[in-house]
Amino acid sequence: MAQSEVTERPKQRAFDRPERARTSDLIDTEVKDLVAREPITGAPSMTIAEAARIMRDNKVSSLPVLEENRLVGIITVRDLAGRVLAEEVSPQSPVAAVMTADPATLDSAARGSDLLRLMLERGISHVPVLDNGRLVGMVTTTDVARIQALSTDLLTHDIAVAESVADMVAVTKALPDLLVRLVEGHQPHATVTQRITDVADAVTRRLLALAEAEFGPAPVPYVWAACGSQGRREQTGVTDQDNGIIIDDAMAPEHDEYFSRLATFVSDGLNACGYVYCPGDMMATNPRWRQPVRVWRGYFDRWIHKPNPKAQMLASVMFDLRPIAGDSALFTELQHDTLRRAHGNSIFVAHMITNSLTHTPPLTMLRGISTPRSGEHKGTIDLKHGGVIPVVDLGRLYALRGRLAPVNTRERLLEAEQRGVISSDGGRDLVAAYDVIATIRLEHQARQIAAGEQISNYLDPKDLSQFEREHLREAFLVVRTMQSAIGQGTSMLR
Repeated sequence: MAQSEVTERPKQRAFDRPERARTSDLIDTEVKDLVAREPITGAPSMTIAEAARIMRDNKVSSLPVLEENRLVGIITVRDLAGRVLAEEVSPQSPVAAVMTADPATLDSAARGSDLLRLMLERGISHVPVLDNGRLVGMVTTTDVARIQALSTDLLTHDIAVAESVADMVAVTKALPDLLVRLVEGHQPHATVTQRITDVADAVTRRLLALAEAEFGPAPVPYVWAACGSQGRREQTGVTDQDNGIIIDDAMAPEHDEYFSRLATFVSDGLNACGYVYCPGDMMATNPRWRQPVRVWRGYFDRWIHKPNPKAQMLASVMFDLRPIAGDSALFTELQHDTLRRAHGNSIFVAHMITNSLTHTPPLTMLRGISTPRSGEHKGTIDLKHGGVIPVVDLGRLYALRGRLAPVNTRERLLEAEQRGVISSDGGRDLVAAYDVIATIRLEHQARQIAAGEQISNYLDPKDLSQFEREHLREAFLVVRTMQSAIGQGTSMLR
């Protein structure tokens, strides 16, 4: 639909290019597109022999088990060997006796990177794919091999099996080279940042596993959540850590000692791996950011009902929370409740609009690219605070106004257009502008890495071709137009 709208447009700007064409790369492929056939299923009451015959006759290596159209288990060829033959279980026994009950699943909209992570970390070869709870198919390692993309996730695999922080430090040293390879391979910027973030997620999960192995299981359920660029899955070559722990309300005061040790272990490990400590101390090591759900709900309540500048800043960061590991239900309930209450508070929304206009693109009065004439960054533009962040702020505001669940900026923009939060023209233009700015930023960082320079977000426009400068200028103009629209409530918004 979006593609036909672009081709039908009577006029295009110079920057109006979509993100580079997606490849068949597994990482960015939706899991539903990896499903090769309609699911062949069985019932928990059928005999093991019947299940084996179904798998043989249909040439499949696994059989999802359904009860009243609900997935309740899975049995695989490996199970037939290890749980039936090896244990001398009668073939006439019911499937329910040997199946894996409540198997790990993925939503149909999950990405290939999510699939690989699940397979590698759980050591499984078959993953049921669900759409609103309904089984739509199976994805196996055979399907993964068909896409020929496992090699790109060796970093994630090595981290998943790392035995120590030192092992992970050795793995993450390859991140700069990974960024260069992805950029030089003309991957879309969203794919590059997602893959870079996938490594950070893997490091975080592995550190949590190592911490629990050392300190024992958590006394109450919790979820480790990331915010900032990791939360949005938008990490580049320059990043710090922003995180918190949302803990079950059953938490008692004495439990904080455990979570304090857990947070310190993980935060120190992240820092060792290159994800430096947050300068603003927005980390789980700060007691403020490791609290039970009721306290987190209280935070958002105060930020929403008393939206002073500090509250706006904190809310902006925390609206980008994403669960990384643990009981994600603790996060989901909090997110839905917060979006509902924030959406209904017009004063808070007005303050967030003001906050979204804090960072503006570097443009002159005559609509040319502006650079400082003096100081440390003389003659350069800040592609982060003057380019990417203004769009991030707009995306967050659109998510608030439309009660949109995504935290990734590009996904927020696309859903805002689809849900009518912003106009179709405004949405398409802003996505195209964001693609240009984010791509130029990544290409700049890749050149710095290749040249052995320190990575930064500051770019001298003279290092760009005239064509690229014009693209960038047009992109900045679109961002400024959308900022003006949201500030004035014009037709760019619904």
